Amino acid sequence: MSTARTVIFEAPGGPEVMKLVQRPVGDPGPGEVRIRHHACGLNFIDIYQRSGVYPLPLPHALGMEGAGIIEAVGEGVTHLGAGDRVAYAAAPPGAYCDARVMKAAQVCRLPDSIDFRTGAAMMLQGLTVEYLFHRTVPLKAGDTVLFHAAAGGVGLIACQWARALGIRLIGTAGTDEKCALAREYGAAEVINYEREDFVARVRDLTDGRGVDAVMDSIGKATFEGSLDCLRPVGMMISFGNASGKVPPFDLGILGAKGCLQLTRPTLFMHIAQQEKCQSMAAHLFEMVESGKVSIRIGQEFALEDVAEAHRQMEARTTTGSSVLTV
Repeated sequence: MSTARTVIFEAPGGPEVMKLVQRPVGDPGPGEVRIRHHACGLNFIDIYQRSGVYPLPLPHALGMEGAGIIEAVGEGVTHLGAGDRVAYAAAPPGAYCDARVMKAAQVCRLPDSIDFRTGAAMMLQGLTVEYLFHRTVPLKAGDTVLFHAAAGGVGLIACQWARALGIRLIGTAGTDEKCALAREYGAAEVINYEREDFVARVRDLTDGRGVDAVMDSIGKATFEGSLDCLRPVGMMISFGNASGKVPPFDLGILGAKGCLQLTRPTLFMHIAQQEKCQSMAAHLFEMVESGKVSIRIGQEFALEDVAEAHRQMEARTTTGSSVLTV
């Protein structure tokens, strides 16, 4: 049985708790594939898991997305074969490695026009944007959304996706440089939340009406303000906790602020069924191959430098997507 370098952690904590170890990699069973990675994606969910915000049984491997070559397929796998170029975002964590055996349902054939680094960088973030704009709340050309962290990996994809759909996206970021990057990638308006009151600015930009939807991966720091940016019966989409979990609140606030709607979706529920996952991935690949969406890889790290990668992500110094090369 061969082995592969794999990043694991044995107790929750900071970046220093991650270890690079050798682990056995066996043959795929029914419904499984063995994939040899060329690149792996980095995401904030990895930090939530490593730090204990999203508890995992320990010890556990980390990483939710990757791209590479199929080495072997198990019984019953019909949509993939040995030698196929593939990419995926999938649970359980374990993508920070040279090779792994995993369920085949969420592994998608990668078009030849998309390189492995881009494939690894785009799946979790791109599929997130796909469900935000197409499967969470009805949105149409001319609608306005507020998108926090617009210069991050998800944000830059969202800026372009919104532009392609004719949706007016107001993006927030923490520096003028990040605001400029979001505008370059398609944000109609940008707000530096370190210098401006984003609630007041959104109200000004919408002539007091408010936005149709807020897409918020920041969590605790922006939640209450985000509610105040919505039009009556607008939709608050909370899909991350970069600043910490949203604390408990009185549900009656939603009524008092204008009969607001609130949802807390997750990607992994959306892609749980193979047919739906493959359809979402095909849509994402179409957006990238058409040129409507380009994937900005702002940072690359070697697998052994994963701790530094996490430090930079937590310090909010990164832009676009980050990848590990293997």
